[in-house]
Amino acid sequence: MMPERIADALLNQMPIGRAHRRIAALCFAAWIFDFYDLTLYSFLLVPVARELHLSPAQSSLALGTSLLMTAAGGVLFGFIGDRFGRRPAIAATVAIYGLGTLMCAASRSLGELIVWRSIAGLGIGGGWAPGQSLVAETVPPQSRASYAAFVQTGSPLGVLLAAAVSGYVEPLAGWRWTFALSAMPAAAVMIAVLKWLPESDVWLRSGGGEHLGRADFAALRPYRRIIALTFFVTLLNSQAYWFTYSWLPGYLELTRGLTQLAAGRRMIGMQVGAVAGYAIFGMLADRYGRRPMFCVFGMIMAAGLLPTTILWDQAIRARGVLQGAMVAAGFGTGIWSGVAPMISELLPTRVRTTALGMILNVTRGFQFFTPIFITAMSAHVGFAPTLALGALFAAAGAMMIWTLPETRGRIITALDEA
Repeated sequence: MMPERIADALLNQMPIGRAHRRIAALCFAAWIFDFYDLTLYSFLLVPVARELHLSPAQSSLALGTSLLMTAAGGVLFGFIGDRFGRRPAIAATVAIYGLGTLMCAASRSLGELIVWRSIAGLGIGGGWAPGQSLVAETVPPQSRASYAAFVQTGSPLGVLLAAAVSGYVEPLAGWRWTFALSAMPAAAVMIAVLKWLPESDVWLRSGGGEHLGRADFAALRPYRRIIALTFFVTLLNSQAYWFTYSWLPGYLELTRGLTQLAAGRRMIGMQVGAVAGYAIFGMLADRYGRRPMFCVFGMIMAAGLLPTTILWDQAIRARGVLQGAMVAAGFGTGIWSGVAPMISELLPTRVRTTALGMILNVTRGFQFFTPIFITAMSAHVGFAPTLALGALFAAAGAMMIWTLPETRGRIITALDEA
């Protein structure tokens, strides 16, 4: 394990070097397989439902339950990250989501599937906050958003990997072996995290969790307005994201008549745009600010979702329009690269991971209702108009970002000193 000592100068006060790159690489590895495991079931939903004889409502229940459990995982491991450290929290969440994904392969009923997806969701929800807190606390302010964006790029790459694996491995090996093989990287990542990932020196210098308790939550009271605003901004963008991704692969197969492989290829194209968006967002946010980039990317996502849903018939007639719209919608999801730096820069160290975990994952926990709502509403108005609501949420989130202060260049310990 890396020695846990407090250096004379904090990592975020030093030029970018090997330690910063190692932290970013390991947090990226934990996050890409976190999001891969989260979205894999969406791509395997049809063959799983076929073998287990699940109705669309039952498939949505399993999908929604895993999203609900991410909320519990986010709150639990946010507290653990602030109390016991960022590194052990990351390692524990990787182990848990790997176990849950492995056991999904053994599911014989809806009940078993829900249990194992719930365990996976617990670990998946817990991994984001300690990883992003560690990056925020160790990377210099002028590069913070860029490094956070690099780590966050694991989201679209995870979805891209899930689309590729479901499209090419599942037809050959079946969904059970797809789940089983997908759990293997988690073990390697957990070992690497424990062996090579350093603890946050900012967290160690702040007391290492020794003083975490009721007083720390009371200390959030001066920030209750900021917490409420960031919560609702994140909730709107979470709604936009999951209205798009929870049922989009199934929508392409069931409503648009695409094969699983063809739907996977469409999603791969969308994720190529997402990878570019996630990567570019951080550099632009470090240069031009968090708020303007957040607004621009949200509007791009909203615009890209319309041809993919309610304007499908018109878009399909013009060569390349539909593909371009899906790439644009994916590019707009790069907005998620800005969520962690923004929240991290608005809150003090001793509650940063708790707040990050709560805000991201409680808003994602609301998505328990999203696939169920989509299934119910689509029965009356169709999948396309229902999924198009994602564009409305994306635009609303892009506008609400202006209620928050700009934090570009803020010293991460500024609020600690205050």
